[in-house]
Amino acid sequence: MKPAPFTYHAPRELDEALDLLRQHGDEAKVLAGGQSLMPMLNFRLARVEHLVDINRLGEQWGTPTFGAETITIPALVRQRQLERSADAARLLPVLTEALHNVAHPQIRNRGTICGSLAHADPAAELPSVLTALDARFTLASARGVRTLPARDFFLFHLTTALEPDELLLEVSFDRPGPNQFSAFREFATRRGDFALAGVATVCEVDSAGVVTACRLVAAGVAPTPQRLTEAEALVVGHRLGPELAEAAGAAAGAQTEPTGDIHASAEYRARLTGVLVKRALVDITEKAHG
Repeated sequence: MKPAPFTYHAPRELDEALDLLRQHGDEAKVLAGGQSLMPMLNFRLARVEHLVDINRLGEQWGTPTFGAETITIPALVRQRQLERSADAARLLPVLTEALHNVAHPQIRNRGTICGSLAHADPAAELPSVLTALDARFTLASARGVRTLPARDFFLFHLTTALEPDELLLEVSFDRPGPNQFSAFREFATRRGDFALAGVATVCEVDSAGVVTACRLVAAGVAPTPQRLTEAEALVVGHRLGPELAEAAGAAAGAQTEPTGDIHASAEYRARLTGVLVKRALVDITEKAHG
């Protein structure tokens, strides 16, 4: 199938792109990688009057910045670019691990980090990872710029805090210190499929192996990335080890209330989430002790 007719725009300046979004509002969609949008348009699951292609805005929007205090990922950074980045692998291993599991290389070659976040599929890897990294989302419009934490950006299934005239300009987060350890785990029935469940984990661990801070975020079990707060509370203040991982996994499985579908029952997804939490914490234990 082919998309319904639309007017194509290819702005070369950010102000021009934002002005187009201001003019057309609900009738416009932003095209960056297009790996979710174009299939939806082709199958006519979505229709637009105006398509705003931001790929000509300039190289600065496709270049991540690994600063001394802050890491920034602008709107046109491709998933494959970060997956292959030595800086990302060193500083953001949880992101690199997650990107290995995103669809297929052909998709990652074109798809953007910010595009996946703006699409906000709760079963996707990147929303949960960016929530675990405590990311800040910078939204721009002709009216100005505002910044939101992840907990305020993701609102519901395929729904974010982006207004019709806004563009997700970049995401950023604090550069991790040497005592931060992370892990990503998911399970899918086939390579490249959406996972039945996934877990992104980021922990701060002191020299004695005691967890001083922890963010456990599940994908695919709720309308948005879900913080597993009960498991986090069990972990913080305790020394990493198999018993702690087992207890946290049980707490995570008990906290989640997923819905069932043709791929897996609700009970299976809840139990799977607990197993993934346990395995992620075992991974972090090995990294911290290593």
